[in-house]
Formats: sequence, C-alpha cells, structure tokens
Amino acid sequence: MSSDAPLTRESFRRLHPMNAPRPVSQLPGRVWTDGDWDRIQRGYRARDMDEKWNVFVEADVVYMHRSWTGHGIYEVSLAPVAGGRRITSAVVEADGERVRRMGDEYDCLMMELIISAIVLGESAADLRAGLVELTARASGKSDLPAGVVEHSALGLRSGS
Repeated sequence: MSSDAPLTRESFRRLHPMNAPRPVSQLPGRVWTDGDWDRIQRGYRARDMDEKWNVFVEADVVYMHRSWTGHGIYEVSLAPVAGGRRITSAVVEADGERVRRMGDEYDCLMMELIISAIVLGESAADLRAGLVELTARASGKSDLPAGVVEHSALGLRSGS
C-alpha cells in the first residue's frame, strides 16, 4: 500500500467497537479545509509503542482507536459546511473498563487534538495547553508536567 493510500478498518490487525457509546454534547467549532479533509481521510497509523492512536475514515465518520488495545474511543461525523468540514456529531466510549472519562469538555478537546496534532501533524499549541489545564483541574494537581500529560493522552507522533 502506498503512503498516500487511505487506511481502512482492514489496515489494522485488531479493532474493537465501542461497548457503551455515548453522545458528546460539546463539539469543536473548527472548520477543517477541503485539503485537511483529504489528509484526514488517509487516516493515521501508530508507528511505534509511544504512539497512542490509530485513525481511519469510513464515509464521513472518523474512527479513533487506541493503538495498543484497539478499543474504539471516538467516532466523529464531519459534514460539509462553508469553507470545509465541521464535526456535527460524535460519540465517545463510556465503558469505565476501557476508558476513564473526564467529561464532554475534555472529549471535545481530545477529538480536535487527535485530528489536528496526530493526523494533520499540526503543533496545536493552544489545544495542548488546554489538555494540560483540563487534566490538572480534573486531577486537582496544578503542577503536572505538560510533557507527561501530553504523552499520556496523545503519545508521540513519529516524524513531528
């Protein structure tokens, strides 16, 4: 498969659907350009154990699975709008055995971060700072190292 060929469900050796999908009430407002959408549709495969996400697209739905377990965590529907595409609905895994949820604000940020930082390779500095802030607030610890928080949630993206 060429590096430009889109990843599909069959591109990954193990994927598990969500056990308990729950709608996300807070969605990112970002509009991704048509060029971004072309890149998003190619997906992303974790290249080593320090990467946390595998991403692929079927129709207009972006599937985000944890790379180690294959568990589906987010399913995000993007629809055409003026200037590109926007997330119009999303579900998150709510099974506490599979994922520790920190609320819709966190999920909203993570969905945008995975697409922006992991799939598109953007620096996403504001989103990363938001991740650290939300995680610190949820944990009650104000001194969490940003790098540790980011690696725990996002992993490292090879080649960035």
